Amino acid sequence: MEFRLKKLRKERNISQLKLALDLNMNQNTISRYENMERQADYDVLIKFADYFDVSLDYLLGRTEDK
Repeated sequence: MEFRLKKLRKERNISQLKLALDLNMNQNTISRYENMERQADYDVLIKFADYFDVSLDYLLGRTEDK
C-alpha cells in the first residue's frame, strides 16, 4: 500500500512544518507518517484527507480517483 501524504504535500508546495502547524501536529510525526515509520490512526487520516480534499482511498493508494 502506498501512503500518498508526501506526494500530495509536495504537489502543493507545502512544507512538513506548515502541514504540521496547520493540523496542530509535530513536524517529526509528519515525517514518520511520510516515511511509513508510523501509521496514522483513523482520525489523523481523515484530517489529511480533508486538508488535501481527497478521499481516504486515494490517500491510502487504493484508487487513482481523488
